[in-house]
Amino acid sequence: MQVKSRHHLRSDDIRDIREAIADHLGVDIDGETFESVEFVDAEYQLVLVDGDPAVFYVDDDEPFLTVRGANNTEPQTGVVTVDAGAISFVSDGADVMRPGIVEADASIRDGDLVVIAEETHGKVLAVGRAMVDGDEMVGDSGKVIESIHHVGDELYEFAA
Repeated sequence: MQVKSRHHLRSDDIRDIREAIADHLGVDIDGETFESVEFVDAEYQLVLVDGDPAVFYVDDDEPFLTVRGANNTEPQTGVVTVDAGAISFVSDGADVMRPGIVEADASIRDGDLVVIAEETHGKVLAVGRAMVDGDEMVGDSGKVIESIHHVGDELYEFAA
């Protein structure tokens, strides 16, 4: 991934990021430095928090945690939990299907960004966009989350 530009964020931008992450995921992002990174051929903008790729924007939406950022902060809301059988698929970037989901936050709405965690250790495997409300995610068939970012993709592997 080729970096197009990189600059420090203003305090009001940092405040907006912190508020959005707290609203979506129920966690506080703590850091001394926040840098915006734009890429030449990527659909998202990345925010480095103390040098770590912790936050990203998808399609100019509000900021959301990356997989690394989510694993460092342990989100309390907006979480979908998958069983062991789904781990390899989700980690490879597959969309999430109902049979693999064991639990979903009922406050999730169709179109929301969500974090996808595995049930044994609670580690976040991916970030996706909900295709149904959280209370409709558990079931027997159908795709319910479109994968956007996952363990091992270019964003996950990015190093400042």
